[in-house]
Amino acid sequence: MKRKQITPEKIAELTGGTYMGPRGRKNDRIGRVGLDSRDIEPDDLFVCIKGARADGHDFARQAVEQKGALCCLAEREPYDGCPCVVVESVVSALAKIAEYYRRLFSIPVVGVIGSVGKTTAKELISDVLGRKMNVLKTPANLNNELGVPLTLLSLREEHEVAVIEMGISDFGEMRRLARMVRPDICVMTSIGYCHLEKLGDLQGVLRAKSEVFEFMERDSIAIVNGDDEILRDFDPGVKKITYGIGKDNDYHAENIESLGFQGIACDICIGDMCVFTLIPAFGEHIVYGALAAAAVGRTLGVDGEDILRGLAEYRPVGGRANVTDTGYITLIDDCYNANPNSMAASLRSLSSIRSLSAKPQGNRVAILGDMKELGADSAELHEAIGSLAAELKIDLVICCGQEAKGIFDGCVKAGHVKARYYRDKEDFYPDISATIGRGDVVLVKASHSMGFEDIVARLRELGRR
Repeated sequence: MKRKQITPEKIAELTGGTYMGPRGRKNDRIGRVGLDSRDIEPDDLFVCIKGARADGHDFARQAVEQKGALCCLAEREPYDGCPCVVVESVVSALAKIAEYYRRLFSIPVVGVIGSVGKTTAKELISDVLGRKMNVLKTPANLNNELGVPLTLLSLREEHEVAVIEMGISDFGEMRRLARMVRPDICVMTSIGYCHLEKLGDLQGVLRAKSEVFEFMERDSIAIVNGDDEILRDFDPGVKKITYGIGKDNDYHAENIESLGFQGIACDICIGDMCVFTLIPAFGEHIVYGALAAAAVGRTLGVDGEDILRGLAEYRPVGGRANVTDTGYITLIDDCYNANPNSMAASLRSLSSIRSLSAKPQGNRVAILGDMKELGADSAELHEAIGSLAAELKIDLVICCGQEAKGIFDGCVKAGHVKARYYRDKEDFYPDISATIGRGDVVLVKASHSMGFEDIVARLRELGRR
C-alpha cells in the first residue's frame, strides 16, 4: 500500500526540530510511524515516547540498528550517531505531523465523539462504509492525543474514507484532536456524566466536545443523537441530521426486540421507509450505534442493502459487552470502562435476558466497580446505579471498590437485600466460587482503572477445576 511522501527533513520543518543523522537520507520517504520498537520495519519512523514504565529513547538503537528504522522522533539524541529529529515535545510534534499529513488527503473523514458508545458507533460505521469503500478506522479505542495522530499517519493512498474516534477528558483536548482530524462528518453519540471532575456538568461536557466544530467547514455535517436531551436542541453551526428511537428523528428505529444474546432486531426507518435489521450484539443500546451508522452510510452513498449487510457484520470490540458461554456461566465482559449512562444501559440489558448455559434459571449477577472522575456528584451518581439495580430486580449485585460502596448503599436503601460489598476486588476473590453458580448470567463493569479484567479471567476459570 502506498502512502503520501513525508521525509525526515519535512518532519524537522513541520515541528521546528533539528535533524541529526546522515545527510543523504534526510529526503528519503518514511514508511510507517510506530511507538513499539518490536514492530518497526525498514524505513519506519520510530517515535520515542517516555511513559510511566519505559522510555522509548532507550529502544532507539534496537529500532534503528536491528529493525532498520529510517529515523527517530525524539526529545534528545537517543545515542551518538542516531538518525533522529529532536523536538521539544514528541506529543506536540506528532500532532503537527499528523495535521499536515491529513491535509494531503481529500477523502471524507468521519469523526466520532460522545460520552458513551463511541467505539461501538465507530465499528458499526466502519462495517457499513466497508461494504463500498476502503476504510481506515481507529484501531481498538486509540482515541487520544497519541492514538489519533498515529491513526491519521497510517492513511494510505488506497483509503477512500477514514473513521476516527476522538476521546477527551478536559477542555482544549478536542480542539487539539480536531485540528488534526478536521472531520467532514461528526457523529455525536451522547452527552453524559463523565469526566465531571474537570468538565463540571453536562453543559461543560457539551462545550468541551463542541470544540470539534471550530475545525469543520460550513458544508460539513453533524449526525447527532436526537434522543439526547442536550443534543436535541443543540445547534452545531453546520447541517444537522438526527437519529434515535423517537419518531421525530431523521433516522429512527421501530419494533425493537431483544433476542437475548442473538442480538437486537428492529426496523430502521428513514422518513416513511422502514427496513428490518438484525444486529448481532447484546444490549438494546446497540440500536443507537446502528442508526448512526445508517445515517453516515446514506450520507456517503451506501445503499440500503449494503447498510444492512454491514450492520450484520458487527462484532464487539474487547471489553465491550462481549458475551461468552464458558460452559459454566454466561459471562458479559463489559469492563473496559463505565460511567452512569453506560452502567445503566448495561444493567437494563442484563435485566432482560437469561442464561445461555445449561441451567436456564440461573441468577442475573452484576459485578460492579467504581465509576471514576465524576466529581462532587460521585456519591449520588453511584447510589442512583444501586437504586436502578434494585428497581430492575437484578438477582445479585456485587460491589467492589471504595466508590462502589455508593452502589451498595443505593441497593440497600431501595430495599434490595441481595447485594454484597467488598472494599476491593481482591477481597472478593475468595468468595467467587461460592457466590457464582452454574447457569448464572454475570455482568462485569467498572472504570478501566479498576482492572476488572482480573475478575473476568477468574470467572472464565469457574467450573474447570
